Amino acid sequence: MDLLRIATAGSVDDGKSTLIGRLLYDSKQVFEDTMESLDRASKAQGLGAVNLALLTDGLRAEREQGITIDVAYRYFATPRRKFIIADSPGHVQYTRNMVTGASTAELALLLVDARKGVVEQTRRHAAITALLGIRHLMLCVNKMDLVNWEQSRFDEIACSFRQLADDLGVKQVTVIPLAAVSGDNVVDPSTNMPWYTGGTLLDFLETVQIPDRARHHALRFPVQYVIRPQSDEHHDYRGYAGTVATGSVRTGDVVAILPSGVRTQVTSIDRYPGSVNEAHYGQAVTLRLAGDIDISRGQMIVGVEDQADVTTRFSADVCWMSEAMTLRPRKQFWIRHTTRRVRCLVERIDDRLDVEHYTREEAPLSLTLNDIGRVVIRTMEPLFVDPYEVSRDTGSFILIDPGTQLTVAAGMVRTPLLADAPEA
Repeated sequence: MDLLRIATAGSVDDGKSTLIGRLLYDSKQVFEDTMESLDRASKAQGLGAVNLALLTDGLRAEREQGITIDVAYRYFATPRRKFIIADSPGHVQYTRNMVTGASTAELALLLVDARKGVVEQTRRHAAITALLGIRHLMLCVNKMDLVNWEQSRFDEIACSFRQLADDLGVKQVTVIPLAAVSGDNVVDPSTNMPWYTGGTLLDFLETVQIPDRARHHALRFPVQYVIRPQSDEHHDYRGYAGTVATGSVRTGDVVAILPSGVRTQVTSIDRYPGSVNEAHYGQAVTLRLAGDIDISRGQMIVGVEDQADVTTRFSADVCWMSEAMTLRPRKQFWIRHTTRRVRCLVERIDDRLDVEHYTREEAPLSLTLNDIGRVVIRTMEPLFVDPYEVSRDTGSFILIDPGTQLTVAAGMVRTPLLADAPEA
């Protein structure tokens, strides 16, 4: 079975947590002891029925306020597919959490209240998911029971959202009417909307085809650890451990080592409990190479035909995540990219994205909490990057404040630049 990663988002009280809870409950993914706990928590809130939103609202503050604050991850599987669902918060002040939840997703599931339709937060979340490279948006028009199951209202919302997706350049859009509280069109087809002839939410999730570009990209293998046992039995063993970030590698392949560009051959691929002939995207392995080559953590093994860019300067989109500080030009940070961590400088801020209208404000003085902007970064040592639209793994990074050691921004590489080039 393949794995589908889903990010959910929407405005406050659109019913994201309830929808995920209903999906888990109706697909028989909730254990009896969990249901007993939910029943007690629901009664403590004075509710007559079990509040399925509590399946994902795990923090005490979330349960007391009835909102989602942190990103909650839920794992479940059907006979056809495995799923990881990230339930992201809807409040504007938690936009950074939504970016975290969507950063690894392949499909974005957005909710709207049928009474309200497409609102500002819907546009904001759709813009962010498009920026993060998610190319399939699914809109769930929830609470159809509160608009008397009217087809005209559903059609109006669907038309509005499709126009929004078209403005964002997203071509794959699916719209489903449902009612999460009662379970209409979540796992079982609804009898209240005979005018809707499409499948249920679960039908769609089980069958949607999401191509994974990383599986078809050239080899990228960031070296995480050099293994040299130094024992009598393995005195000549030298292996390079890591995870295949993109592409695949086979025994006998000719590869290049970045940044030096030295070429060598893969002599063995070790993976517990023994050696294998081939390793693919996402697999953790140890590579053994021909010759005595100086390789250390942070360097990268790549295919010789399509190598990553070796650069110390590039443009990128960053989402600023710090409440305590703002981003200003000439600010220095640590940058963590794959297994490499080096010093860097934010040379300038080119623009700031208005995620509601998807326009850009030129040359802002700073970025504050939840702002997304285009910047130019210069690193003290070379990085081995691909554009984010080509590879999430080698096109993404984080910025770390050297004083507090806290992550202050998440970024996406757009274009490698020449050392003295003024523009992207």
